[in-house]
Amino acid sequence: MTKHTLSPFDPADYLTDDDSIAVYLTEALASQSAAHFQDALQVVARARGMAQIAESSGLGRESLYKALKPGAHPRFDTVQRVLTALGVRLTVEPLSQPHTA
Repeated sequence: MTKHTLSPFDPADYLTDDDSIAVYLTEALASQSAAHFQDALQVVARARGMAQIAESSGLGRESLYKALKPGAHPRFDTVQRVLTALGVRLTVEPLSQPHTA
């Protein structure tokens, strides 16, 4: 009997272009889970290279790791800087159903 081994799945291996990164982050944001979006942001930063993202965002590499680790609560400014370094931006659009007060 042949023993099969599984390789760990790392989504960062598949985020090779701007479009796939944008879709990945958009879907994570749509989950409405801050933790899920933060994890996705960390995956994308690893896909692009943490050192490169840290330099482009003006953050230290250790500060970037700390801001994106599970359970961290990065400031919105930090998230914006990382998104800019990744070459993407957040956009706001109305919900499909208007919200009534």
